[in-house]
Amino acid sequence: MSRKLKAIVIVLLIAAMTTPALFAQSGKTYTMVSIPKLRATWFDRLEVGLKKAGADFGLKVSQQAPAAADEAQQVRLIEDAINQGNNAILVVPNNAQSIEPAFARARAQKIVTITHESPNQKNADFDIEMIDNKAFGEKALELMVKYMGSTSGDYVIFVGSLTVPAHNIWADAAVALAKKKYPGLRQIADRYPVSEDQNAARQATLDIITANPNLKAVLAFGSQGAPGAAQALREKGLIGKIAVIGTTSPSQAMQYLKDGSFSASILWDPAEAGYAMAYLAKLVLDGKKASIGPNLDIPTLGKPLSFSGNTLVYDRPLIVTKENVDKYADF
Repeated sequence: MSRKLKAIVIVLLIAAMTTPALFAQSGKTYTMVSIPKLRATWFDRLEVGLKKAGADFGLKVSQQAPAAADEAQQVRLIEDAINQGNNAILVVPNNAQSIEPAFARARAQKIVTITHESPNQKNADFDIEMIDNKAFGEKALELMVKYMGSTSGDYVIFVGSLTVPAHNIWADAAVALAKKKYPGLRQIADRYPVSEDQNAARQATLDIITANPNLKAVLAFGSQGAPGAAQALREKGLIGKIAVIGTTSPSQAMQYLKDGSFSASILWDPAEAGYAMAYLAKLVLDGKKASIGPNLDIPTLGKPLSFSGNTLVYDRPLIVTKENVDKYADF
């Protein structure tokens, strides 16, 4: 073998040995942590989508949730995630305002922030919504009227808190439609901030029934509101007398839907949201932020219904009743 040929062989061997290593060094495994409002079945399902995105895109993902829907606890978890050096933080806020300073700190450290259920969140790179909020609130109100069997009567609205952005947008839309289309409906009080605590929702329903024996419906925005209301109806022997509409995971809603204490759940699949949040964060980290807009095609979701500010809106409502709940029993 000539010296020239030997030299070529040596170069090729070195390239063969080093190229995979070079490729491995050029790639980066991003770390992302999801911080939802609280530990609940609903957000367990969001974690399913997060993990799927992790597997699909080679991400290191985890989820840390406050024990209760406590904004101070959530902010502490966000601060911890910043200090741990995560590349991205994915949040479903309890209070849009309270997370702003932490998000500003994350941004200063080039940590990507993505939210869900918080349209146009300040200091976030992007927010993603699985439903159009106004249409969702209106659809929930129409379901309530359907299961009331009447266009008149007393009703109450539950929300997770008076500062949860999406819950209150839905409530505003429902109330506006009721006033416009169903003047015979009468809302009791304004809204009750009990819908992220099943026992608080149960107790509130019992108290409301005692004070307002003509109550015809509970419209609960928040995962624990409808189960709590359903418990109260069971205790009072009022199943079938008061309609309960909520936004509860099918697996948690199932027992109440099947005995009629819970009329219908209107929601979306939170796994889709978890997957999309991680996908958006990866795009930003990959330097592809400019590609996020009205023509973005997210795997499994397609293109958004709309894009405004930093918020992508999809239209994927899901209505679960006793007739179809078995199809969705895995979340």
